[in-house]
Amino acid sequence: MKLQTQRWIDRWVGQLLCAVVSAWVHFKGCFGKPRGLAAKPRHILVILLSEMGSIVLAGPMFAALRRNYPGAAIHVLQLKKNQEVSRLLGLTQAECLHALDDGSGLSLIRDILRVSLALRRIKLDAVIDCELFSRVSALLSFACGAPLRVGFTAHTQEGLYRGSFINRAIPYNPYQHISKQFLSLVDALDDVAATPRNKTAPIRSLPTDPELSVPFETDELQSYHAQVMRDHSALAGRKVVLLYAGGGILPERAWPVQHYARLAQGLCQSGYAVGLIGLKDDATLARSLIAQVSNAACVDLTGYTRSIRELLMLFHACDLLITNDGGPGHFATLTPIQTMVFFGPETGRLYGPLGQRNQVLESGLACSPCLSAYNHRLTFCDGDNQCLQRIAPDPVLADALAYLRRDSVATVA
Repeated sequence: MKLQTQRWIDRWVGQLLCAVVSAWVHFKGCFGKPRGLAAKPRHILVILLSEMGSIVLAGPMFAALRRNYPGAAIHVLQLKKNQEVSRLLGLTQAECLHALDDGSGLSLIRDILRVSLALRRIKLDAVIDCELFSRVSALLSFACGAPLRVGFTAHTQEGLYRGSFINRAIPYNPYQHISKQFLSLVDALDDVAATPRNKTAPIRSLPTDPELSVPFETDELQSYHAQVMRDHSALAGRKVVLLYAGGGILPERAWPVQHYARLAQGLCQSGYAVGLIGLKDDATLARSLIAQVSNAACVDLTGYTRSIRELLMLFHACDLLITNDGGPGHFATLTPIQTMVFFGPETGRLYGPLGQRNQVLESGLACSPCLSAYNHRLTFCDGDNQCLQRIAPDPVLADALAYLRRDSVATVA
């Protein structure tokens, strides 16, 4: 289903359904008190429908749930296309993973009905809705039958109505990193008295560790590294820099192709190798870059990795990743690779990768960031993303070379 179609349905149909559910919940509330969380909850559901990178940013939240409720089964509801990451990261047991297929409207409606019935049979103790102002996720939190519903509220902000049936509501804070806000949702499970619920939450710094990992055997990594070098002999004997120039479902997040070409030229001329990564759909973009760079040390790796696990092994085999905002920058935090990530339409202050091995690159243009929870990530720049175009390639090249040379000195020492 097209993204614009999803937005339209969520806005118009979603608001109507949220109003109906709110009226029903209010009517029922007149005849009894809302239940709190059981002393030893058995089943907690997390709704996380966003892009795959959000799963990594939610890592500290899942770790907190496991620490706070060791006896509870943590269920995860997400889009079918994102489940590979959850299985790889071991977010929960396989039987606790639930999926929605958004390939078409009919498949999505079918799965919503199927999953809602399955979750009601489980008799959930609580549900955490990690989506910001999505009506479909709010409705799912009600449909699953959990008596305790935790999620974000717009409070008095107009135009973001998603009903009043979330009975543990956390005000969304556009000035705090999303990982900290996910942790506030966990705090709200036990917080009964305070309003807003996160007033009594502990004071935290931004998590520096996603608290997620993918175990690899040393032999496995060495074998994969050797395979990459055999398949792409131009990389052998050089430090390798990976570039992800694709924009994914939001092309306005992409640094200009000509800037990537200038960066790749400078890296190759300095004696480093460049690997262009991405999905098979990015192959045309990779060929265009290779033609502009015109250096044998710049190779096409789009479609080379067949899974997220292989992508992580590729990160282990290389030295630096320079990428647009998106999944690769977050997955890289699970490996030793250094990353440089471009932000503009969205901001690293809210969605930057966790950890110490990354550098966020932003221009600070007055209209940046323009994608937010308040406009459903619909930009007004019409593809003319000046916030990224004004990040010149030469300073980025200088930073990349400085890291690679510093790393070489550290390795020798």
